[in-house]
Amino acid sequence: MQHDHQTQPPPTMARTETDIAPPPSAPIQSLIAQDTSTKTHDPTLHSLALQIQHNLQYQHNWTSLHIHTHSPLTGSLLPRPLLSGLPPNRLYIHPDEQIELLKDADRARKAQKEGETGALEVKAEPEREWILPARLSEKWTLRRLAEVFDGISEVPPEKEDVDSEGKKGKVSRWRETKRVVLATVDTDSTVVYYIVQDGVVKPRQN
Repeated sequence: MQHDHQTQPPPTMARTETDIAPPPSAPIQSLIAQDTSTKTHDPTLHSLALQIQHNLQYQHNWTSLHIHTHSPLTGSLLPRPLLSGLPPNRLYIHPDEQIELLKDADRARKAQKEGETGALEVKAEPEREWILPARLSEKWTLRRLAEVFDGISEVPPEKEDVDSEGKKGKVSRWRETKRVVLATVDTDSTVVYYIVQDGVVKPRQN
């Protein structure tokens, strides 16, 4: 007679809750947890600024991002929390600066060794920018935008401290007006960015 020997599986040990590692927190959750800035505005406006900061940092590779709640000029409270940061590439080039950059690039190409050919390389260093967080459902007027522009310097300071360096900043000779990057968030968390200038701006040449 043949006897079938069945191999019994080894007993399993029940995993306790301490054995299960918690899932890693999302970047936006980590950003909120690390935020130690003073909450001076409506919490929803502060959360909106953090949402834009997360989008710029992780989706568009911005660096040196800071939240500003007070004016670098007067120290008074801003209409809402603003952001400042450094984009990976220049966002706006003044028309006159564009002409100078093209001339410099052309001279650099002509100075190359004989036999070497290359494309015209226009180099424009990125500049620190102001970012104005907003929702698509909001209605912006010239007066509301003017209130924002009145509280900011041409170039954002590295920190929120009010001092002579923060007031002046390192202003390029081509940066003639204040500007902000209007970051508009839709209900599906899609973010669209627009450059808004304060005052009349010289049209660009194609």
